[in-house]
Amino acid sequence: MMQRLWARLTDRLDPFLFAIVTAIAALGLLVLFSAANETMSRVVSQSQKVIIAVGIMIAIANLSPQFIARFGVPLYVAGIVLLLGVAVGGEVVKGARRWLKIPGIGNIQPSEIMKIALPLILAWYFERHEGSMNWKNFAVAALLVAVPFLLVYRQPDLGTALLIGASGFFVLYLAGLDWRIIFGGAILAGLAFWGAWEFNLLHDYQKERVLNFLNPQQDAQDAGWHTAQAAIAIGSGGILGKGWLNGTQTHLEFLPEKHTDFIFAVYGEEFGLVGGALLLVLYLLLIGRCFLIAANASTLFGRLIAGSMTLMFFTYAFVNMGMVSGLLPVVGVPLPFISFGGTALMTLFIAAGILMSVATHRKLVNS
Repeated sequence: MMQRLWARLTDRLDPFLFAIVTAIAALGLLVLFSAANETMSRVVSQSQKVIIAVGIMIAIANLSPQFIARFGVPLYVAGIVLLLGVAVGGEVVKGARRWLKIPGIGNIQPSEIMKIALPLILAWYFERHEGSMNWKNFAVAALLVAVPFLLVYRQPDLGTALLIGASGFFVLYLAGLDWRIIFGGAILAGLAFWGAWEFNLLHDYQKERVLNFLNPQQDAQDAGWHTAQAAIAIGSGGILGKGWLNGTQTHLEFLPEKHTDFIFAVYGEEFGLVGGALLLVLYLLLIGRCFLIAANASTLFGRLIAGSMTLMFFTYAFVNMGMVSGLLPVVGVPLPFISFGGTALMTLFIAAGILMSVATHRKLVNS
């Protein structure tokens, strides 16, 4: 009986996508063991989260996209309520109020929920208005994006707010947002950033990150420490790397946030250019497969949600690697399926489950 149940559950999985995400997650556990100074407790904790996340991914893959669409509105409303809860009574960590303690569950980061909830409600909304979309629909969608963006920005968490805004923009773009509006919005965003800088609406640490991005060596002993040490770690890895567990920047405690946002620096130091290229290939295979799923989706909802989840994977990987390599300013973006954490990891596996649902149920519709 258990074999039949397992066969039924796994029948709805996309084998290629499942293999890629689990391979990256397994590689992440390997790197985490080194980043955590060979502390098994942290690796065991992350392994448990991966197992739970994979189970949830399999469960979601077995749901139809039409059924998943029903969660768009309630999940979005719940996410907004939780973000308001963070604003009122969230826990302050390192000067930011981003976490909410739920009895019996523990600390959660509601902003991660919005990375799934926002694309879901937008894809659901646009499908309901398929064939009669006009500027009013895009205005409503923009409002749905603006509310969680502003709530997360106020925490303050500009990096996550931008990712949430990007996840919403991806759906708007895939739904057919006019290029003139996109260019106009980009100009307005640039002007808004300039105004925020000039009138001191940005926090000091946000300004420091931009200045250190432009000149990492201006304050390498303080605000620029993360970027400088990450660059040293990656550069010292060379072609083949120093070998697993042999990273000096990692184990001599020069590299900060090495098990979360800067875990790619640990990977680059120990596995070198060859290892980095392998990881890039894995991400490219992941994104390529996801794009194929989005392109072959049988409904507008499927195309929009799959396309948004695909671009989310790309944005996570691109921003994290660019941040650690010094090509982008430092923001709090984890490396997909590799960085230590629970909420972000769950979000990514849920996204993979949604993609599998779109892929496998397309076959059922076509048959």
